Amino acid sequence: MSPAPPRPGKDLRRHFPIFRHAREPFHFLDNAATGQICDEAAQALLHFETRARANVKRGVYRLADQATAAFDAARASMARYLGETEKNNVVFTSGATAALNIAAHGLARRLGPGDEILLTTLEHHSNIVPWQLTAERQGAVIKAIPVTDEGRLDLDHLDRLVTNETRIIATTHVSNVTGAVTDLGRLRRAADAVGAVLVVDGAQRAPHGPIDIAATGADLYAFSAHKMFAATGAGVLWGKTELLADFEPLLGGGEMIRQVTFEKTTFAPPPHRFEAGTPPIGAVLAMAAAADWLATLDWRAIAEHELGLTARLLDGLQTLPGLRIVGPSGLQGRFGVVSFDIDDIHAHDICQLTDQLEGVALRGGHHCCQPLMHRFATDATARASLAPYNDTDDIDALIRGLDQTIRMLT
Repeated sequence: MSPAPPRPGKDLRRHFPIFRHAREPFHFLDNAATGQICDEAAQALLHFETRARANVKRGVYRLADQATAAFDAARASMARYLGETEKNNVVFTSGATAALNIAAHGLARRLGPGDEILLTTLEHHSNIVPWQLTAERQGAVIKAIPVTDEGRLDLDHLDRLVTNETRIIATTHVSNVTGAVTDLGRLRRAADAVGAVLVVDGAQRAPHGPIDIAATGADLYAFSAHKMFAATGAGVLWGKTELLADFEPLLGGGEMIRQVTFEKTTFAPPPHRFEAGTPPIGAVLAMAAAADWLATLDWRAIAEHELGLTARLLDGLQTLPGLRIVGPSGLQGRFGVVSFDIDDIHAHDICQLTDQLEGVALRGGHHCCQPLMHRFATDATARASLAPYNDTDDIDALIRGLDQTIRMLT
């Protein structure tokens, strides 16, 4: 009989080395930037680098064969995490940014002068800049879906924004600033109406449990390992078979080819076509180990736990003078990412003082979302973001730290 999965909060925290080794109060609320590595991922990384290190896809000796088999099994693990049966739809990358660049480069051949790429004002720069570069090369036009005062996508005018010239719709699954969840079903229907491709940045969704990729409606889906409690330097671009088969590779080099001559190179089929050179093997194996472990957890209990913490955080923030929440003030259709600013106090000062006073790790800045900052007439916000290992002590420490900060600086 399998043991019961760890309960969210302190019980789950025991699976993360950093919390076991902390010698002073440590309240980590910067999970939207990076999650802490779990034991399963750390052990997989250490095992490969110290006991099983060999290059993949090219050696014929036993250690290399074992490394290649482990790498192939990792691809199957990530496919399972996405509810996918075809592992070759999983492309390993260095992270979500690389994945979105591969997507933008691969879709470029579908664009011509006057064609439209529809983004959203919620996007991280990694889901804006690659499309701008592609649009400039192809003569395409960038448009953006606006956001409401609550930091949600304003889809009331979607029918006007999506036209017969729309070729690509690229959106975040969960905003890394407001925590708002995108109505992907609505965007999927809009894309279908004009034959557009739907690209989804899932970096903020991936840490919150297995993903039903079919239910998202995405044609392409990107995310990073380090946000889902694994190592830095790895990520995934999932794509539909027919799309990936049509893509030209972004990078050229070893292991992504069938044959090279000075006259012409032919490419390997996906996913290998997009994995030039030596991949981040250890980081990929760590990501797969994290995904396999995350799949064993009770995500219904975790969702309830995180929702309760989000409610406690929102309630606490709303008691503080001069504080504005940038994003939804309620719990519907959101994850535990909460951004805010305080009158006459810079976000960096907020983050430094809450760390010094209460040991709380926050993120301060524009969060690689400058268009969204402009929408809310600010240069920077402070951001608290939750993970399954957070608990009420973390929230209460933050509210105490903010209260002290406001008293000190106003």
